[in-house]
Parts: sequence; C-alpha cells; structure tokens
Amino acid sequence: MVTRRAVLSGAAAAIAATTVGTTAGADQSIAVDPGTNYGTWEGWGTSLAWWANVFGDRDDFADLWFTTKSVTYNGTTLPGLGLNIARYNLGACSWNSVDGQRMAVSPNIPRFKQIETFWQDWRNTDPSSWQWGADAKQRASLVKAVARGATTELFSNSPAWWMCINRNPSGAADANNNNLQSQHYRTHAAYMAEVARQFRDRFGVTFRTVEPFNEPASNYWSATGKQEGCHFDRSTQRTVLQHLRQEMNTRGLTSMDIAASDETSYDAAHSTWTSFDATTKSVVDQINVHGYQGSGGRRDLVYADAKAAGKVLWNSETGERDGTGLTMATNLCLDWRWLHPTAWCYWQVMDPTPAWALIAYDPNTLRAGAVQNKLYVLAQFTRHIRPGMRIISASTGNAAVAYDPAARRLVLVAVNTATSAQAITFDLTRFTTLPTGMITRWSTSTTSGGDRYVQRTDVRLNGKLLRVPFAAGQVQTFQLDGVTAP
Repeated sequence: MVTRRAVLSGAAAAIAATTVGTTAGADQSIAVDPGTNYGTWEGWGTSLAWWANVFGDRDDFADLWFTTKSVTYNGTTLPGLGLNIARYNLGACSWNSVDGQRMAVSPNIPRFKQIETFWQDWRNTDPSSWQWGADAKQRASLVKAVARGATTELFSNSPAWWMCINRNPSGAADANNNNLQSQHYRTHAAYMAEVARQFRDRFGVTFRTVEPFNEPASNYWSATGKQEGCHFDRSTQRTVLQHLRQEMNTRGLTSMDIAASDETSYDAAHSTWTSFDATTKSVVDQINVHGYQGSGGRRDLVYADAKAAGKVLWNSETGERDGTGLTMATNLCLDWRWLHPTAWCYWQVMDPTPAWALIAYDPNTLRAGAVQNKLYVLAQFTRHIRPGMRIISASTGNAAVAYDPAARRLVLVAVNTATSAQAITFDLTRFTTLPTGMITRWSTSTTSGGDRYVQRTDVRLNGKLLRVPFAAGQVQTFQLDGVTAP
C-alpha cells in the first residue's frame, strides 16, 4: 500500500517548490517537450451569473470578453480576451406567492446576486407557460456570447427556491445539511433538462454540458449566505446525476453531456469522484473542478482520476483576492503543470470587489468602474493559447505552453514568481525547426502599472535557447512561428 506521505514526497513536493517567492534571485531554465500531449485546448471562459445580470445587454462588454477585438472602454483601448466558454447560471429566485408561500430571503444577499428562475409556480407543470422572459440580461449575455462563437455550459447554484426544504435558495439553516427536498431530487434534474431543451428551441443556444451543482460538498451554503447555494451530500449527488441523464435522454438530449461536480477544491473534487459508483461515473462525461485551493491541493490526483476514467477535465471556476494578477497567473500555470485541464474559466470577470475583478463595478449604483491589472495578465494567456492548440509540457510550474502543428506556432507564457528579477531560459532543443528572426513578445507587470500587455519584437533565439530577463512578478508571452517538431 502506497501511503499518502510517500506520494507527497514526490508530486506535492514538486508543486510546493513552484510557489511564489521560492526562487527569488535565481535564474531558471524551462524545458519544453513537444513530444508530450495533454489534450487539445478547448478554451477560456467565464461564468455569467451576477455580472451578466447587471451588464449582460452591453455589446462592448460582449466584445471585450468574447472576441479578440480592441475595445474602447472609458476612453481606453483594451485587448479583447477572446473567451469562448460562457457558463450560464440557472437561477433559483422568484418573488411571487404560490399557495400563500414565498421565497425566504437571506438578509445578506444583494439583489444582483438573486438570479430569477423560469419555473416559478410548482403547480404549473407545463413548460410552455413558464416565465421564459425571466432573467433577461443574463440570457442576453449568453446569446451575445454564442453569436461571438462561444460554447456554453448550464449550471445551478441552487435548486429553485420552492424545491428547497426551507424555501431559501441561499442554503439550509445548518450549512452542513442538504437543502433539496428528497421528493424534488428528480424534479431538479427534470427542470435542468427542460431548461436545456427550451434554450435550444427558444433561444438557439445548445448547451455543451449541464452541471446540476455548485460546490455541493461544501458546508458554507447557509440561510444567511451572500449568494445562492445548496449543500448536496455525495449520496444525493449520485441520485441527482442519474436522474439528470434519464431526464435529458427522455427529452432527446442524448448528445448533450453532463459535468460534475464543481467542487470548490482539488482535494474535494478527488474525494467526490472516488465516492461515485460505476453507474454514476458512467453518466458523467466531464469532471469540473474549481481552483479555490490556490497553490495547494492535489491537482495531480484529479488529473489521474479524469485520465483513468477517460473524462474531459475543466477548471470551470476560479478567482482570488489579488488584484495584481500574480496569484491568478501563478495558479493557472500550476494547473497547466499538474491538473492539465482542457479549459479554464474565471468566475466573475466583473465584480464589486476590485481585487476579484477584471473590471470592477459599484454594488450600490451598479455602474462599471476601473479596469484592474488582472485583465491584462489574463490577456497574456487567452489571446495567444487558442482553441485547437495542443497542450504540451513545460518542466516547471510557472509556465504554460501550447503548440499548433498545423499553423507551426509555439506559444510560451511564463511568470516570474520570484521576488526579484531573474533570467528565464526556454530550452527548445527538442524542436526540429525554429525561427531565426526576431520574436514578438507581450508583457505585463504585476508590480507596477507601467507595463500592461505591451507588445515588443526585440528578442531572438540563441541556437535553440530563448533567454529572456523577467522583472519580479512579470508575465511574458512569446509567439514563435515557423516551428516544427519531430
């Protein structure tokens, strides 16, 4: 029997060695191996939910997030991020009365985080007469994203309020307890399947995946919470997932996939997946995990779970309170090194807390505000590592590398996680052909505002080595064309 201590001495020790500040002042070499293949990159995304509930009808934001156009915002030209995944949040709220009952509301949830549901009266089981005009701005954002080429996922933070034990879509009185009534396990699944069918037929949106949970094993979804949320123990998850597959099949959605379970951390995702029986695993096509464990957790075990089961793996949601973008870039590179997802999604591209946001907004006036440095840092990745590229290996956890054999393009993104300047050398000796001329690079500083996605063409290879100085906390992207590999 291999003990956890023995495993940690290998992979976890290597992960720990890549955290911020551990290589201060030391130059570094990153070996790139074109012989590796961790799958085809599917893309970058964001959940819609709250920000889209406020700004979803604006074309400028649709262009900024879902195209690579240059977009003018408040007199500044911004690089469109080119996100191509939009995650639509099926809301749980409505404000009507049914048989004298109303939704119970947490005293701490702001209005813009209450997402309106379509099935507002449990007595009405005819989907054609549900409130399909609800949630207008988030729906508008979804349609705009699809028009710009995005693929889509349907997910739920909480079942509709009237399915909840306490009628409160923020969670149970005790956050350790399930809040979905047992008689509605199938109802919740049927509702999600019906919404998927209706969106296809009414709005021209065919969801790629349906995810019935959001961080379900977590114990912080309470009746006094700040958003919609619901705890599902793992036994209940298994039941709901099997119901969902049946309900989707009944509606002719056999080609639409199921994702699960959107657990908050890598370790929780591994625990949930290993708790599933073979039947449950067979109905899950894609493992979704959230990145809120930061630089910790066993990313490698989640990857091993997905690889062994033949499942797609996404980091479907992440975010943190570092407005510089350094932590985001660092954790993204750790995902590249150990998790190997084929898609990566930021939670809220717009948020009232500036440190969380790419663009902040005022929670009281709901007016969009300042652009945060994170936007430029994320552009270093999203505008260059594009869908269809092959995910290949970098020997350290502070780089993300992708290769397009058809276009003969190699993209290298690296972040200097050290607390002082250093030189980083990319070892490209395993490639057959490399460019001989000047190479274009883009750079963003996470320590000052003077270098924000700035493009330069001023470096070249020394043989098959690319040696580049990096300031402390600097993120740089290199695009090499005319590259071939064995």
